[in-house]
Amino acid sequence: MAKTDVVVVGAGQAGLSSAYHLRSSGLDFAVLDADRAPGGAWQHRWPTLRMATVHGIFDLPGMYFTPPPPDEPAADAVPAYFADFEREFGINVQRPVAVTAVREAGDGQLLVETDKGTWTTRALINATGTWTRPFVPYYSGQETFRGRQLHTAHYRGPAEFAGKRVIVVGGGASAVQLLIEIADLASTMTWVTRRPPVFRTGPFTPDHGREVVAKVDARVRAGLPPGSIASAGELAWTPQLLEARERGLLVRRPMFDRIVADGVRWPDGAAQDADVILWCTGFRPALDHLAPLRLRGPRGGIVVDGTRVVADPRIHLVGYGPSASTVGANRAGRAAVRELRALLTAPVNPHGIAA
Repeated sequence: MAKTDVVVVGAGQAGLSSAYHLRSSGLDFAVLDADRAPGGAWQHRWPTLRMATVHGIFDLPGMYFTPPPPDEPAADAVPAYFADFEREFGINVQRPVAVTAVREAGDGQLLVETDKGTWTTRALINATGTWTRPFVPYYSGQETFRGRQLHTAHYRGPAEFAGKRVIVVGGGASAVQLLIEIADLASTMTWVTRRPPVFRTGPFTPDHGREVVAKVDARVRAGLPPGSIASAGELAWTPQLLEARERGLLVRRPMFDRIVADGVRWPDGAAQDADVILWCTGFRPALDHLAPLRLRGPRGGIVVDGTRVVADPRIHLVGYGPSASTVGANRAGRAAVRELRALLTAPVNPHGIAA
């Protein structure tokens, strides 16, 4: 059984940022990552996602991200940058190591159980993101649909939709990107969203970004599930979207109320036949391994102050809630390490309690 001061779970943007700051903290640490190679969730993105359509990659601390060619796949460019970062700063990521559970050790420490053994740690930075927990809402009759249903996480490119009647569900950036990719090949394309999408005509200013983060921060402080930074924001009128609007691709229909064997139906009796339903309905935080600690409150979420779990200051969630963005994860990694260093190096009184 290995022992350390801090275990970092996950080696995406949030985990690598945290590891960078842990290097100079004076604390021992281990970084565990379930993937076989560097890159976090980026290595699993669909091959047709190019850097030209990525919403932006914020530099990891201490290393500039040189913009690759616009047509380079994001699934190649970003993992290569992450791999360079690990080498440059000597961050020893242990992979593939899948964390299965985190439990109390009974002596004020935590047990981190994995498929490669168990770690004992004084604190934990969780940076597991959301990619492994795609969310598909349930609608009546879903199990009767004779066509194909898939989530954004399982999308591999537009070719497989050639000649198909496709329904794209979701109002976020991924939904719009995939809708545009598929439109030229599909026989019919229907875009469905639960709420009318909001398109922003002006520039995204720092003040706007702070407003969006504040909305998510308020939810996690109240103990609610965080939602996402993307769902709290708006869609920007990029050249790609302006062209799609001119082509008449951005015609949105309200959410259907049931699914039938050959398509979907609306409350007013309207129907749309379909061969494929593509659920671009987001993700949920990958936190199942923390369940033994019973951190969730009665409102369904984990109460977090910044990155610190209010119920257990040994645990920080980086890349969760308000820090679930590339720039947010960087700042959160630094803040989490600063708080944990103060916690773990605080003087201890004769009763064994940190002063």
